Amino acid sequence: MSIAIVAIMGGVLISLVGILTDANTRKQKIKLKSIEKEVELEKLRLETYTMETEKLRLELEQSKVLLLEEKQNSTK
Repeated sequence: MSIAIVAIMGGVLISLVGILTDANTRKQKIKLKSIEKEVELEKLRLETYTMETEKLRLELEQSKVLLLEEKQNSTK
């Protein structure tokens, strides 16, 4: 009778370990997907920042040119 109980307990224990391992694996996969999405979002933020910086640099350069032209026109 005790061998049967040990066998049943072993089967239950193996099942529980399998369930816990599967749950942990799923949790890790979800975490990995979340991190991948965060990396993708950060790349988009960096790209947007770079584009905005370039836009501002061009606007500043254009303003500088206009000011120089205005200064030259006012001295004539």
